Amino acid sequence: MGSGSSKPAEAPTSQVWKSDTPVRFSTELVDSLQSSPETDSTRAKTLELHIQSRVASELKKLQDRAAKDFEELQSKISAHEPKPEGKSAGDTLRDLGRESVQNDVKELRKKLEQRKRLTDVDESVEKAKSEVVKCLRDNDRRPLDCWKEVQTFKDEVRRLEGVWVEKVVR
Repeated sequence: MGSGSSKPAEAPTSQVWKSDTPVRFSTELVDSLQSSPETDSTRAKTLELHIQSRVASELKKLQDRAAKDFEELQSKISAHEPKPEGKSAGDTLRDLGRESVQNDVKELRKKLEQRKRLTDVDESVEKAKSEVVKCLRDNDRRPLDCWKEVQTFKDEVRRLEGVWVEKVVR
């Protein structure tokens, strides 16, 4: 009584769609579909295998590239100055990073100095800017205390922009 189901098991039924208009397929298409050994599951498996192989090849490329980059970094570290006693590879790498950043900053400063200034910065804007910088340095732990200086700077810049717009419009 409790071991069997109360409803009879239903056999899977196939859907049949009927149309008022007759649908005609070429005999070649019908023959190719009937003779094809592929099913939906085999197509899905084939697609899955193809995707897996593509992913594996891309992963292999990435691993090879990472290994090559790692070897280049190791050769740069070993080619760099001889390490004093007690200095680890991480310290050497940090020094290399620090040096490259410092060199980049120096190059950017040179480029900035070489740029021509079209006009000198307005004195009131420069003063407001220096007040903001001074306040931020004084309140390095509490930068929100500098809101008045920032607002003054914004007002000066807005005024300067207005003057510039007036010049352009005329």
